[in-house]
Amino acid sequence: MIGLSAKRKIGTQLKTMEREEALNILHAKLKKGNLIKHSLACEAGMRSIATHLGEDPDIWGLAGLLHDIDYEEIDNVEEHGKKGAAFLKGKVDERIVSAVERHTGYIEPKTTMDIALYALDPLTGLIIAAMLMHPSKTLTGIDTKFVIKKFKQKGFARGANREQILACGRIGIPLNDFVDIVLKAMQDISGELTG
Repeated sequence: MIGLSAKRKIGTQLKTMEREEALNILHAKLKKGNLIKHSLACEAGMRSIATHLGEDPDIWGLAGLLHDIDYEEIDNVEEHGKKGAAFLKGKVDERIVSAVERHTGYIEPKTTMDIALYALDPLTGLIIAAMLMHPSKTLTGIDTKFVIKKFKQKGFARGANREQILACGRIGIPLNDFVDIVLKAMQDISGELTG
């Protein structure tokens, strides 16, 4: 099997994008540190979800890493994802292009990877908001139970769309498990996310 850190087929041609190249694109497209940290959180979460589902963590990780590359370029929110997908077309696996294009929900997520990124995107923000409300103010200081408690508080982190997060059930992962997988992935890179 080809190590997909990130070899992928586009038509009949085999193309390669390494994580370093993806990081260079990310840094060229995004200047705000919080967006880069969010992208790293989504990469880690997508890699862990892929592993949980028996999918390729390299492909899924690249989708998480690159999903917001158009965020600082868009004029209206409904363009988000579409512009990034157009930029990535021909450079990465079509599954990544689809997930990037569909992660906002303006175009319905269809594949397992599309849905995973759609559900994961707001969850990473909810986890960071929960961390900031915890006495420890650290990712390693919170647990799944604490995040679920915050999830259930309607007034907390209103920007983290609960219905979107609950789409995890569409890929066969119950909410508690989904939160646990993503939280642990983010804890593994907590220095990159909170430093």
